[in-house]
Amino acid sequence: SLVSSHKPKIFRSGGLCMLDRMLRVDHAGEYGANRIYAGQMAVLGRSRTGPLIQEMWDQEKKHLEKFNEILAENRVRPTALLPLWNIAGFVLGASSALLGKEGAMACTVAVEESISEHYNSQIRALMEKDPERYTELLQVKFRDDEMEHHDTGLEHDAESIPGYWLLKKRYTTGCKAAIYVSQRV
Repeated sequence: SLVSSHKPKIFRSGGLCMLDRMLRVDHAGEYGANRIYAGQMAVLGRSRTGPLIQEMWDQEKKHLEKFNEILAENRVRPTALLPLWNIAGFVLGASSALLGKEGAMACTVAVEESISEHYNSQIRALMEKDPERYTELLQVKFRDDEMEHHDTGLEHDAESIPGYWLLKKRYTTGCKAAIYVSQRV
């Protein structure tokens, strides 16, 4: 197990342990990312961009698999919103891909940037609380892969889609809302 079953009171917040909230939202994020890439592949899978999207999706599948293990080991239930994230993620991925490769990459940039920022925030919180206790969990973070996906999106013309900044703002706002509610529900 990554964490002992004893959780000090310092981690309690609104009846839900800080670590439980972190693991729940990380799992939800990886689940959502998988559904986004599934939607993108449904639209662009046979295009020249398909192999690139598949490569990023394969990494996300590994992330989700690891968080499934971590949730089970730590007896943390996933968010009750997984059915919603299933649909919303796929629709987001497919609709962004309907805008073409650039639309899919704009979505990837925004989502992966939001996830990376969230992971950075979690890493800071764990380091402030007890870095020795959470050493193994800190090593599990997939922030570097997420930043690589972000950079890949930029390298593949994300910013060239008309209205990029508006799309990016919309996607990042949605991600922040999903993060907020997934921690709590």
